[in-house]
Amino acid sequence: MFKLGMMGMRIANTEQAQAWNGYEGTHWADHHDRWNTVVSGINDELFAAAAIGQDAEVLDVGCGTGQTTRLAARTAHHGHATGVDLSGPMLVRARATAAEEGITNVRFEPGDAQVHPFPEGGFDVAISRGGIMFFADPAAAFANIGRALRPDGRLTFACLREMDRNDWFTVPLTALLGHKPEFSDSAPYAPGMFSLADPGRIRGVLSEAGFRDVRAVPVDTAMVYGSDAAAFILSTGPARFNLRDVDRSAIERARERLTTALRPYEESGTVRMHGAWWVVTATKA
Repeated sequence: MFKLGMMGMRIANTEQAQAWNGYEGTHWADHHDRWNTVVSGINDELFAAAAIGQDAEVLDVGCGTGQTTRLAARTAHHGHATGVDLSGPMLVRARATAAEEGITNVRFEPGDAQVHPFPEGGFDVAISRGGIMFFADPAAAFANIGRALRPDGRLTFACLREMDRNDWFTVPLTALLGHKPEFSDSAPYAPGMFSLADPGRIRGVLSEAGFRDVRAVPVDTAMVYGSDAAAFILSTGPARFNLRDVDRSAIERARERLTTALRPYEESGTVRMHGAWWVVTATKA
């Protein structure tokens, strides 16, 4: 089942579409340079694994504000890169930045990759930097991406490992909540940042979706939040959600706890926290 969203876009992941076309997507679009700095530590490993050729047709799934799509377009300078995302605000920013940088072999399309009508066999490589962790039905989504790949086409994506290995997530939330964040045992694979943390699940989902030679390589990076990190984190969607029912004095106390918690990770005015990823590669069977 799917619904029709903006511009007639087919949507299966309705909750994600609502979030990324609301405050969350606007925040990422307005702070695209900063968010790209936070997560760009995984770029080199992702693109080395993707091995994009100069003539390649590249699909970037969950492209966000388009940094990885633009990098793919520069690499495939005789080919083309297409970025697809649910978020209207982020796609507006992606198009504007590509135009500012003079990149012409790139386009951005609104779409839910789980049900988007990709051209069958239209791409040599599909990539994603964290945009594949939120599917309502991962097997269906990866099967749809697989249909978009040519025979022996390659899939390469980065997804997060276990929550406990990701200080950038646990440290701020522990400070804000007053206790370590936990996930429900009844829904360990619910759509979200850590839905593909289990490499066994990655292999099972991709095999079910029609991929072979699945490989997940652990990669550790620094998540660079820069200066005034506490204020920036407090402005993000997850922080606002967790503090939505508290008064101003409680928010100030949360800011103090967060500032204290981040201090051990600060060096020369810049906050860097550990991020733990899988870089996954697979081939269309």
